[in-house]
Amino acid sequence: MKAGKPRSRARSASHGPSPLQALIGASLLTLALYWVPHAYLLAWPLILISTLVHELGHGLTALLLGGRFVALYIWPDASGRALYLGDFGRIRHALVAAGGLLGPSLLASALFAAGRHPQSAKRMLGATALVLLAVELIWVRNVFGAVFVGVLILVLGLLARRASPLVAQIGVVFLAVQLALSVFSRSDYLFMRTAVTAGGVGPSDTGQIAEALYLPYWFWGGLIALASLLLLWHGLRRFAAALR
Repeated sequence: MKAGKPRSRARSASHGPSPLQALIGASLLTLALYWVPHAYLLAWPLILISTLVHELGHGLTALLLGGRFVALYIWPDASGRALYLGDFGRIRHALVAAGGLLGPSLLASALFAAGRHPQSAKRMLGATALVLLAVELIWVRNVFGAVFVGVLILVLGLLARRASPLVAQIGVVFLAVQLALSVFSRSDYLFMRTAVTAGGVGPSDTGQIAEALYLPYWFWGGLIALASLLLLWHGLRRFAAALR
């Protein structure tokens, strides 16, 4: 009898969700965005999520460096803006600009790591919903941004509380994949001197770094692209270790 119990536990554990199932589910959902008619419309909110993470990267980096995160704006054209205040020198100003560029790859890496296990996936969804609730209440300033972040909080909260372990795990890995893809699909921004948003035309993030640290904007774009790839590689390597 005693010898049979461990085998029973092993069988029940093997029937639970696995990282491979989550990866397959997330991959199928991603392919559906390109292959299923009109599913591409779902790409719009996914682009908005990458914009949100990008702008939060700016604001939260400023906050960590001793500045004040004042306001966050997200517009329907998938542009955004983070306003911050601080007596920043050149280096800290450059770090705030880089924080937005590295935000999507950093979060994607964390999501891949959390997606290895159903419970960590659910905790990640819940924690992300709580962080976004704080962002909504403290920093979001325009109506569209408030509505979008509010819907995102609701979706993530429902997944954390109501979704099955496998669905929650697929959701986390799917978000990780989309943020990772956004690093590549929007990589041209790294090599632009200026950027156009709903707020007007101004220096791009790499353009701001170049103004602060003198070297050309394309040099900083290449450096940040390399750092983004390293962050993604770290998260993917941790996720792949759970597949063995």
